[in-house]
Order: sequence, then C-alpha cells, then structure tokens
Amino acid sequence: MKRKHLSLAIGCILLSSTPLAWSQDAAAASETPASSATTLDTVTVTARKREETLQEVPVAVTAFTPETLEKLNVNDLGDLGAQVPNLTIYAARGSTSTATAYIRGVGQADPLWGVDPGVGIYLDDVYIARPQGALLDVFDVGRIEVLRGPQGTLYGKNTIGGAIKYISRGLPRETEGFASITVGNYNQLDAKAAIGGPIGGADSGLRARVSVASMNRDGFGTNTYTGQDVSDKEINAARFQLGAYSGDDFDVQFALDWVDDKSGVRGAQMLAPNPLAPAYSPTGSRYDIRSAMRNVNDTEMKGASVAVNWRPGDNWAFKYVAAKRESDTETNIDFDTTPLTLVDVRAFYSDSQVSQELQANYDGGGRARGVMGLYWFNGDAGGQVLNHFYNPLLPVALTNPLFGDTQGVVNTKSIALYADWTFDLTDQLSLNVGARYTDEDKHAIALNRFYTDLSYSTSWGTAANFDKTVNFKNVSPKISLDYQITPDIMVYGLASRGFKSGGYNIRANTTSVPRSGEPFDDEQVDSYEIGSKMSFLDQRAFLNLAYFHNKYKDIQLSVFTSFTLPDGSQSFFGDFTNAGKGTVQGLEVEYQFLPTANWLISGNLAWLDAKYDEFITGGVNVADTQEFTNAPEFSGALNVEYRTDLANGGNLSARVGYSYQSEVWPTTDLSPAIRQDGYGLLGAGVIWRANDAWSFSLQGSNLTDKAYRTTGYNIAAYGVLTGFYGAPRQYTLTARYDF
Repeated sequence: MKRKHLSLAIGCILLSSTPLAWSQDAAAASETPASSATTLDTVTVTARKREETLQEVPVAVTAFTPETLEKLNVNDLGDLGAQVPNLTIYAARGSTSTATAYIRGVGQADPLWGVDPGVGIYLDDVYIARPQGALLDVFDVGRIEVLRGPQGTLYGKNTIGGAIKYISRGLPRETEGFASITVGNYNQLDAKAAIGGPIGGADSGLRARVSVASMNRDGFGTNTYTGQDVSDKEINAARFQLGAYSGDDFDVQFALDWVDDKSGVRGAQMLAPNPLAPAYSPTGSRYDIRSAMRNVNDTEMKGASVAVNWRPGDNWAFKYVAAKRESDTETNIDFDTTPLTLVDVRAFYSDSQVSQELQANYDGGGRARGVMGLYWFNGDAGGQVLNHFYNPLLPVALTNPLFGDTQGVVNTKSIALYADWTFDLTDQLSLNVGARYTDEDKHAIALNRFYTDLSYSTSWGTAANFDKTVNFKNVSPKISLDYQITPDIMVYGLASRGFKSGGYNIRANTTSVPRSGEPFDDEQVDSYEIGSKMSFLDQRAFLNLAYFHNKYKDIQLSVFTSFTLPDGSQSFFGDFTNAGKGTVQGLEVEYQFLPTANWLISGNLAWLDAKYDEFITGGVNVADTQEFTNAPEFSGALNVEYRTDLANGGNLSARVGYSYQSEVWPTTDLSPAIRQDGYGLLGAGVIWRANDAWSFSLQGSNLTDKAYRTTGYNIAAYGVLTGFYGAPRQYTLTARYDF
C-alpha cells in the first residue's frame, strides 16, 4: 500500500542518516543502569504556570516523562485513560483522532461546532479549541501533564473538568535525535524521527528541531459491502521548532505543527436488529460494517505559534505566546451501518482560531511568588452537515426520504484576566489565592433547511434561520492552603471554580422545537478538595491522595431524540439543553514503590460518585432516573516492572499492567444496549536497551482480546442501535536509534 511505502522510506532514510549525525560529534544520551536506581525520580511540572516538582505542587496532577510513556505503551492521548485516576478519554464516534474527554465525570461528547469541550487540551501552551484532531499521537514528546479538577483560574474556560498538557521536547544545546521503526499485527508500520540542535555552532544563539511521524495500520474490520478496510489508521504528522537565544535572559521560539489523518471510517456493531432493515441482521464482528457510503474520514490540523521569553532580572520573568490554529474535517457517517440509506450523513467541519497570552511571573526568593496574565481568543467553528434519512416502511413523501442541510458558524471572542499568588505564611504553611475574570461573546449563524432530493438545491422548508449573539461573564476564584508536615509529607486543601460558556444549538429546529433557537446557559463547577503528597522510605515510595466534592450546575447535555414532521411521522433531532444540577465526589490514589533496585510497582485507584440532584424534563424532575455519562464508579491500574542490568552494559526491563473500570454509561440517552459493564485490560512489554544508542521494544495491549464499548448511537426513529468498540489485541516490535 502507498502509505506503507511512505513510512518505510522515511524510516530507512532516517536510520541511514544517523551515522552522519554521530560522526559530527553528537553526544549520546547517557543511560542510568537499570538496577542502580535506589530512589524514585521527581518530575518537574508547570501545572501552575511555573516550574515546580510534582511532589510539592498542591494540585491533583499526573505527569508522564518520555521514558514512562514508552514503558506504559502510550501511543496517543487515548492510552492515558487507564493511567490517570478518573480520566476517560477515547476517539469520538466514527472518528480516529477526534477526542472525547472526561475528568471526574465532567466533559462533553458532542464534537459539533458551537459545543465546547469540558476538558482543555493544550499543545505547548496553546489551547486546542476543537476536538477534531485533538486525540494527539505521542511522538518526540517532552512531557504530558493531566490536571484533574476545574482549572478555571490559570487555564480559563472549558477546563471545567481539567486540562491535558502536551509539551513537545525542547530545543537542545547539542545535536541530538532519534529514529524508530515499529511493526505489528494488522500490518502496522510506523516511522518516527527527530533531530535538533544548534544552527551555525554552539554559540550562534540559534537552535532548531524537526520531528516527523507516519503511523499506519490495516483495519480492525472490513466493509463487507465494498471490501475496504474500516477502523484502520493512516496519520502523518510533523513539527518544526526554531529558537533564537540572547544569552539566558531573552529568547524567541517559533513552532509549526501539522497533522493529516486520512484513516478510514470506524467500524461499529449493530447491537440489535433494525426493524427498517430486516435483511441485514447484526454481524458477528464488532468492527465489520456493510455501508454503501464512500470511505471518507479525513482531518487536517495545523498550527503556528511564537513564544517570547524575557527575564529582565532575578525576580521577574515575562512570557508572550501568540498562536494561530486551523483544522478541516470531512467525514461520512453511516449510522445504520447497512447499504440502505436509513441514516446517512456527510459532515464538513472548518475551524480556525487566533490566541494571545501575556504572562508575568514573579519570584523574588522571599515569601511571595505568583503569576499574572492576560488572555485573548478569537475563533470560528463552522461547517455543514448533509442528512439523508429514510424509513422504507413508510410511503415515499415530501418528508420520506428526508434531506436536511445543517450549516452555519459560531464565532467566539473571549478576553480574560487572571492572577495566582502563593504566600508562605510560615516555613511550613502556604496560602495560594487566585482569580480569573472572563468576558466572552458567542455569535452564532445557523441556516437549517429541508430539501427535495440529494442535490440539496430546492428547499421545501426551513427548520432554523437565525443570527444571534450572547454574552457570558464569569469570575473563577481559587484558594488553597498547603502545609508541609515533614520534608516528605505535604497536605493541602483547595476550593476552586470552573466555567464552561454556553452557546447555541447549531442543530436547532425552531419550527418544531421553538426553544432550540435560544441560547443554552454556561455551566459551572464549584470544587472542594483535600489531598496529600507523600514520600516514604528515603524516596523509594510515593503516595498521593485526593478527595474532592463538586457542586455541578447548569449541566450541558447533547441528547439525540426525535421531533414530529408535518405528516405526523418522527425524525431525528439533536437536542442540546441544560439538564440541571449534580453532585460529584470521589477519591483518588496514585502510588509508586521501589521495593528493590530491580522492581517498580506503580498505578492508581479511583472512586467516583456522580449523581444528579436536579434533572428537569417536561417540567418534571427525573434526577433519580438519570446517570452521568463516562463516569465509572471504580477504576484503577497496576503496573509491575522488573529491571536488570546486562553483562554487555545494556539493560532489560519487563512490565505487566492491568487496568479496570466498572460499569459506564457512554451516551446521554442511557441505552442499556450501549452501556458497558465493568471490564479489565491486560498489557505487557519488554524493552532491551543494548547500549546508549540502540533499544528494542516488544509491546502488547488488550492481550485477552476483551470486547468493550466506548460509545454508540441510539436513534429510535430509524431503528439505529450501534456500538463502537475499543481496539482488539495488538502487539508491536520497535527498533529505535538515539544519537
């Protein structure tokens, strides 16, 4: 296949170029012998927009170094779910790289424009406003941080559940890089490479880095109607960084990134016979489909940014970040998964954003330090969705088949001011206070029409036609106290607020559902948390605990339901509303233990209790019958790793990991057929580091080939009941060369 030839070519060229880089006196990265470590390393994070170690920051945050990501076989952000307490993240329905993310029961599963995510995803300090393409693949990464709980003060709107920060590997002072090739089942062939270092000599003040990746795999299933693969992967990505440094006090860094996802559509399993398609009974495969639609599921995302850092003295540091991002998506969605045109949708998304942020950091070495900032955002999210709905059991009429066109754009203009300061009240007790003020306008243009045929040229009716603006203002405060009981034990208490702006339902049908043209409200979480960061046994054991109690109000829900057509029949309607109020509480445990120099035990445990206090539908409170989506009551992971040095100077590490999550309701319609019972996944890996340059990795995931649903569709008006499943058993072998 063409894509595999491309990957192989990239990999061979880059591997063959490494001796040249080595001959230019590039220093090899030194490796610590595997069994010589007798203490656990602390990780530096920027959760509070200033550098602190993970064990001293009074925030519930999980951080992953490149080495940890490799050992845990984390290939994209979706693989983080098992390794972070109360994080659920997966590819959205029908997509490969569109992210659905929930933290502590708070998130958003609807990727349509006009709907904001509940978990913020950041690439190198730049907020990715739309979920399309946001399920980032991991390559040439410096660190990933997952912040749990509302981050309204420092990160602003749409981090009401938390934030995920992807930090690329920085610009090195000496030439370094790597190249790797991965092969696996389903004909997987990945090539990744990067090189960076000074330009024009070590003292030139110029540094650059370029990284590329090509990730390819055959499908988990087949479209038996066309013979094409489905649930395959074909993603190419690249990043380029250029930095100009004037000593240690001033630098300007430019960055470009690009992702092109041409993976095919995702396969889904029919969970029950469709009464409108009796000739097509459910298949035995959880990935095979029988669709007559073209296999189109393309997303291109690109971004550019500039970061200016100025340190005029020992006490102050200033940072300015400006960025522009764009993404375009075209996807075909066959909801019924049959050759019949029951529910066939062609969707086009086009998004662009410009953001600017100015930060001032102060740390005079005394009892006060903090960060202040100004943030500005202007983004357009729009597109077009062409619907083709058909009920073969009803006579052909103006409304059967039903051809609908949903199109429009939502412009978001937002400005925010924030400050976050820490005061050392004593040598052991610190007070942290902060607040953020946000002023945001949402301007929505929607034109939704019905047409007479597939040409979408002659309209017979208008469902919605509006041009409206709504304003949201919010103050998100934060206050916390942390107390250092001993040099190794810290406890903290925290109260904070998160905010997600409201907007307009771009699927509105104001003719049949008049309220659907009115704006929905912003949602808000007030969070109260206590926790501790502890190390024991001379830094051989870490134990981090957090308990939280959240009051969640004006919860935004996307609900697939129906409306009545002029002839009295029912058709699909995508409703969006504020459900009411809820209470979410939970407990999180993260642990690492180094019992000997050879063994490492790590993992997490989480308990989550999410309940509606108020859920108004038809004027009636039905809270007792509702469930939070993507909020398993229990989840956790256990990783056991053995490490040993080898006689030839290399080292070997072997890991076995098991993760578990209890019952989960993936969709707001609470379909029992889509509900996923509790399940566990088993993974394992072996990494052999032959020397400072060469390493080889054998990894396996879902080794028991467990079938588990992540989400699905329930469209009763057209008999649709389908489920999307997580990946089957996979195994890979990787060869990597570092220089």
